[in-house]
Amino acid sequence: MITAFDVVLRGGTLVTNSAIDISDIGISEGRITAIGNLSSVNTNEKIDARGLHVFPGIIDSQVHFREPGDEHKEDMESGSKAAVLGGVTTVFEMPNTTPPTTTVESFTEKLSRADGRYYCDYGFFVGACKENIVNLPMLERLSGCVGVKIFMGSSTGTLLIPDDNMLKDVLSSGRRRAAVHAEDEDRLNERLPIRNSGGGPELHPQWRDVKTSLLATERLIRLARTHRRPVHVLHVTTADEINLLRKSRDVATVECTPQHLTLVAPDCYDQLGTYAQMNPPIRDEKHRQGLWRGILDGTVDVIGSDHAPHTRAEKDMGYPNSPSGMPGVQTLLPIMLDHVNAGRLSLKRLVELTSTGPARIYGAALKGEIKVGYDADLTLVDLGLKHTISKNWLASKCGWSPFLDKTVKGWPVATILRGETIMRDDEIIGDPIGKAVTFQDP
Repeated sequence: MITAFDVVLRGGTLVTNSAIDISDIGISEGRITAIGNLSSVNTNEKIDARGLHVFPGIIDSQVHFREPGDEHKEDMESGSKAAVLGGVTTVFEMPNTTPPTTTVESFTEKLSRADGRYYCDYGFFVGACKENIVNLPMLERLSGCVGVKIFMGSSTGTLLIPDDNMLKDVLSSGRRRAAVHAEDEDRLNERLPIRNSGGGPELHPQWRDVKTSLLATERLIRLARTHRRPVHVLHVTTADEINLLRKSRDVATVECTPQHLTLVAPDCYDQLGTYAQMNPPIRDEKHRQGLWRGILDGTVDVIGSDHAPHTRAEKDMGYPNSPSGMPGVQTLLPIMLDHVNAGRLSLKRLVELTSTGPARIYGAALKGEIKVGYDADLTLVDLGLKHTISKNWLASKCGWSPFLDKTVKGWPVATILRGETIMRDDEIIGDPIGKAVTFQDP
C-alpha cells in the first residue's frame, strides 16, 4: 500500500452513481491513488472534507464560450472561471464561434488559444457543415476533440445541416457519438410569420413549437438507426421527445438543461422577458414534468448547461431581434443541488447526470468517477448551505443569470482539478491549469 501522498482529502462523504460512503482519498501526481482509511499515512497537504459531500468533478458537456469572434460576450478565461466557481472541473465547448470550428486549422487555433488560459479541463467539438462532411472522420479524431456537433435547425451562428440528404451524409461519416441540436429547419421557416408578428418573447415557444423539435428528433432517430451512428440529443425540451427517446436507447442518449427543468412558460417570459429566450425554448409545465419523468426513469443521460451568454444590451434589443441563449455553467450545480434538496432526484442520480454520464457518453478518459487511477477531479459540496446567486458572484462577462437573486440550498465550496485546489469558498486559487481532455474511440 502507498504510504505517502501529495494530497489526502480526509473524511468526506464520497458520492458516486452507485454508492455514498465516508472515506479518505489519497492523491499523487494528479491521480487518485488510494481510497479508504488513510489516517496513518504521510502527506504534503491535508484537505478536511468532514461534513462535506465529495462528487466526481462536474462535467458540463455543452458550453459556448464565444471565442473566437464574440469575446465581448465571453472568452475562454471568463467562461472557465465561471465553471470552476460553480464546481465544474471539465467543459466541452461548442463549435458555433466566428469563424466556426470546422477545419483542422480552426480547431488547432482554438487549442492554441486555450493553452494557459483555461481554469478547468476542456474538449472542443467540431461543427458539421456541407463543406467538411468528407473530412469528419478525420476531424473527430483530432486530439482534444469531443466529437461532431450537428445543427439541424438554425440557431446562434452559421452552422446548419438542414435536410435528410445532408444529415445522412454526416451520420455516415464517422463513428463517434454525434451531438445534435434537433429542430426542424423547414418548419422553422414556415412558421417565421409567428415570430415576426409583433409580439414579445412569449411567441418564441409558439414559433419553435413542440412539433418543430419532435419532427427533427424523429428524423434523426430514423437516420441514426439506418446508418448505425450513435447520437446524443441535446437540450431536449418536450415530453413528446422524451417518450420517443425512451424507446430509442439503442441509438440515442439524451441531455436536458437546468433551465428547462426549472423555468416554466408562460411565467418565465412574463418575469424575464427576452432573458428567458433560448433555443429550443422554455416550455409549459406539461413538458417540464415530462422532462422530470425522463430524469427519474433513466431516459435522460446528461444534464448540461448550454451556457450561451449574450450581453444585456443584446438581450434588451427586443424580440425577435434579441439573440437566444443564457448563461448557465456557473449555476448548473447549485440549481441541481437545490432540486436534490427539494427531493426531486437523488445525489447518486445527480452524479450520474453530471459526471459519470458525460464521461461515459463521450469517452472522456480518466474523468467522471472517484476511482483509483482516475484524475483527481473532485467537487466538494455543502449540501445544507443556503446561498443566494448574486451578481457579484457571477464570473461570466455577460453579468447576468436567469437565476439572479434566487436562493438555493446546496453549494459547491471547493473545486479540485487533478489534485490542485482551484476554487475554495467562492474564490479562484492560482493560475489557469486546464488541459485538453483525452477521448477514447468507441
